[in-house]
Amino acid sequence: MEKIKHSHKEDVIAILTGTFLVSQGIFFLQAAHLLTGGTTGLALLISQMSGISFGILYFLCNLPFYALAWQRFGKRFALTSLISGALVSIMTDHLNMMISVDHINDIYCAVAGGLLMGLGMLILFRHRSSLGGFNVLCLFIQEKFGISVGKVQMAIDCCILTASFFFITPWLLLVSVLGAVVLNIVLAMNHKPTRYIVTYGS
Repeated sequence: MEKIKHSHKEDVIAILTGTFLVSQGIFFLQAAHLLTGGTTGLALLISQMSGISFGILYFLCNLPFYALAWQRFGKRFALTSLISGALVSIMTDHLNMMISVDHINDIYCAVAGGLLMGLGMLILFRHRSSLGGFNVLCLFIQEKFGISVGKVQMAIDCCILTASFFFITPWLLLVSVLGAVVLNIVLAMNHKPTRYIVTYGS
């Protein structure tokens, strides 16, 4: 199959669009005090418990994975992932200046958050970028073994959410799992290695 190529302009627009959608999704999860998997879930959990800015925690949690991305996929992928992660951190921490939520439905926030995050991540993946974190590991496994990003991400997310059982109520955990499932269904259905080929190396 012919390798997919995007122009520099398309990549820039895609990174801005993808990170905007992801930050919107995280905003919905924050509004309902929900969690998710990956480094996003870890940052949300620590932020809820400590009061420290989500953006700072999210960026710090992802730093080691940017180094892994550089080593495994090359400088370009690592730098675009670093930029994407930084944009999500900044956007998410400042969305409360643009949006206020007066009425919150937990299930709606979980579904909306999962859909928006899944779509944003999908756009980033298809333009040779990621959010760092376990995304890098998932992309490596897909490239190496042909297992879709969504399936690997779902397995990791289930482990993280299970560990969160001791920190949030059973109801919030259940709804958080719903959001994580929605997110990973979006990725599993739309980012299959045999359907859309992208080379992540430089």
